[in-house]
Amino acid sequence: MTTSRIALALVLVGANSAATLSEAVLAQAFPSKPVRLIVPFPPGGTTDSMTRVISPELSELLGQQVIVDNRPGAGGTLGTEIAARSLADGHSILLGTVSTLAIAPNFYSTLGYDPVNSFAPISVIARLPFFIFVNSSVPAHSLQDLIGLARSKPGLLNFASPGNGTLPQVAGETFKKMASVDLVHVSYKGDAAAMTDLISGRVQIMFDGLGPYRPHIQAGKVRALAVASPRRHPLLPDVPTAAEAGLPGYEVVAWFGFLAPKATPPEIIGRLNADVLRALHKPEVREALSMRGLDASGSSPDEFSALIRDEVAKWSRVVKDTGLRPD
Repeated sequence: MTTSRIALALVLVGANSAATLSEAVLAQAFPSKPVRLIVPFPPGGTTDSMTRVISPELSELLGQQVIVDNRPGAGGTLGTEIAARSLADGHSILLGTVSTLAIAPNFYSTLGYDPVNSFAPISVIARLPFFIFVNSSVPAHSLQDLIGLARSKPGLLNFASPGNGTLPQVAGETFKKMASVDLVHVSYKGDAAAMTDLISGRVQIMFDGLGPYRPHIQAGKVRALAVASPRRHPLLPDVPTAAEAGLPGYEVVAWFGFLAPKATPPEIIGRLNADVLRALHKPEVREALSMRGLDASGSSPDEFSALIRDEVAKWSRVVKDTGLRPD
């Protein structure tokens, strides 16, 4: 080896050693300030609600305040891009969803992030089976009633979603295709706004998780016709599954998880994963999530990474089958 090559090799070894040392120092100092938890949807919806449950527990475990930072826009992709571009020191983490990490990459031709290459997964947080909801004024008391009504009035019934390319929209479009009905999609800037118009009757149908709908079901303003999962939901045991109600194969289950920017040191990811799992194992956290219709579901970073890859492929097929395109 020539002298110049030896010198270059020594420089590279030194640079790698310095980078490793820098990461180690960064990991030892973590967390040295409040942690920003970026939620790419507005306050008031399911995503915001679950972070309000988990963030106080994480704050206690980390010894630093975890601040929820709502960054809505573009169906959750705006806040997700902000997270991808954040400093990779563990002090900025993202609440990722099936909408932003699996559907959006198949829906938009260009995104400011890549679901696999822009993030370091920390842990899955929860899963959420979807229901088919209607405003109580809709003359449908079963799923077959709704399908019959929609077929008799093509293009006259609306369904709401928190934005183009989100799971509630894809769930609605999939329902249209499987049930052979013509519904009109109405896009909103978040779950809360869409739910408000469902309750008021401005839109007739919504596909979403149970969470904030429970009190409105109890008040008689909203009716749950079916749950799009293999089993009935324990909070609404009288509501049939979609298969039981006559639409076999219609299953929609959302998932949520925490991620950090890609270059975040593995030691920090490990610390965050351990504390997230500790928080999720607390009975009070599991109960609070359950009351929102969520199933607490922790994972390793590798398991979450595999889930994202599998879901990107799954929803690619669904988006193509439904012919969805950005408006």
